[in-house]
Amino acid sequence: MALPEIGQDAPDFELPSDGGGTIALSALKGKAVVLYFYPKDDTSGCTTEAVDFSALRDDFEAAGATVVGVSPDSAKSHDKFKAKHSLSVALAADEEKSTLEAYGVWVEKSMYGKKYMGVERTTFLIGPDGKVRRVWSKVKVPGHAKDVLEAVKSL
Repeated sequence: MALPEIGQDAPDFELPSDGGGTIALSALKGKAVVLYFYPKDDTSGCTTEAVDFSALRDDFEAAGATVVGVSPDSAKSHDKFKAKHSLSVALAADEEKSTLEAYGVWVEKSMYGKKYMGVERTTFLIGPDGKVRRVWSKVKVPGHAKDVLEAVKSL
């Protein structure tokens, strides 16, 4: 599927999360949501991104936004990842890849000539009304969390 476009309703989801809970987009209506998709727990780029978002969590909350990371890893994997790196953002597990597909981030990738399916690092800013306000595709991690925070503040 294609990426949801700015102004469209963000696809709803309900996924298992770290700590044994669940996260549903519909339950977060009324708040801005930073929904970031990343390939894999405990890899260098993904760890840096999660640490950066966690470091700014209080600033995101002060600006009225909740940050949720999504990967195809299990909730148990998320628990280990959060504990190892003292992460404070919510992490949702999409082992079935239904949310990854709904947001158009489960794509064919290529490394060393070998093709495989994986997550394209992408972040969505969803407004309190549930509509997509901004999309960052093919995210480069350095400075990304700060850029997203500035966008949240401008809502």
